[in-house]
Amino acid sequence: MRISAAQLVAIMPGAGSRAGLFATPLSGTMELYGITTPLRAAAFLAQIAHESGQLRYVREVWGPTAAQLRYEGRIDLGNIQPGDGFRYRGRGLIQITGRANYAECGLGIGIDAVMRPELLEQPEYAARSAGWFWASRGINTPADAGDFERVTRLINGGLNGYVDRCTFYERAKKLLQPNFENVRSGVETRP
Repeated sequence: MRISAAQLVAIMPGAGSRAGLFATPLSGTMELYGITTPLRAAAFLAQIAHESGQLRYVREVWGPTAAQLRYEGRIDLGNIQPGDGFRYRGRGLIQITGRANYAECGLGIGIDAVMRPELLEQPEYAARSAGWFWASRGINTPADAGDFERVTRLINGGLNGYVDRCTFYERAKKLLQPNFENVRSGVETRP
């Protein structure tokens, strides 16, 4: 599924000119990871819109907050060396976090993200890391079912920012599949 800069702006108006930087990488990523139906694309783009602040952030804004300070020394994230919490803070359009996730993502997309974590800030790898995360968690399945709450839990671990994510999802569905409600109810209308 090809996505244009204009479509990205329609879904996430705050993206502005950054939409042009991400349209091609996101289109390629969506093809690569089978995010090729309107429902999958709508869910994927909605999650990216929220997680990246409408394509503004490809690196976690560091306070550090109390939650960010807890990244340090977290074995479950693979942060085993001093400074790992900051070095492997969230990056990419879905915010890959932790040394172990950087290593796994890097293998998945063919880069050394552990040695060069900043690569996940480049549009191509920011998009591809999001696609890798999506595919590695099997998120196409709940997206196909229209289970946006489950999609959100798989991305976020909870429902943080759920109302915001739903706003982007509704915009994306309307744009990518204008007759979505009719198709979902089994009554397909044709122009």
